Amino acid sequence: MNIEVLQNYCLSKKGTTAEFPFDEHTLVFKVMNKMFALVGLEKWESGNQFINLKCDPDKALELRDEFPDDIYGAYHMSKKHWNSVNVNSNVPTKRLITLIDYSYDLVVANLTKKQKETLNNLDS
Repeated sequence: MNIEVLQNYCLSKKGTTAEFPFDEHTLVFKVMNKMFALVGLEKWESGNQFINLKCDPDKALELRDEFPDDIYGAYHMSKKHWNSVNVNSNVPTKRLITLIDYSYDLVVANLTKKQKETLNNLDS
C-alpha cells in the first residue's frame, strides 16, 4: 500500500481530517479532533513504512503475538493503547484496513454523546 492509498482510505472515513500538529513530518488522522492514526512521512520515504493505530490493550498484545515482526508497541506513543504496523509486511492489506477501521471505531466509540451526534449529522 502506498501513502496516497493509505491517506485516501483514512480520509474516506466520516469526519476525518489530516493534520500536522506535531511537526511537518508526522501526518495525523483525526476523527472529531481525536487521533486514530499517525504516519511518520520522513521514515516512510526512507523505507520504514508504518502506521500507528489506536488499539484496545488486550487486542494490541494479541496482534503483537500474531505478527511479532510487523506489529509492535508504537514508538513515542502509549504502547498500551497504540500499535505500530509495518505496512509492507506480512500483515495482509485486508487486515491492515481492518486495523485502521478498528482504530477509527474505537475512537468514535469513546466520543461524547454530543460529538457522536455531530459526527452522525455530517455528510458522508
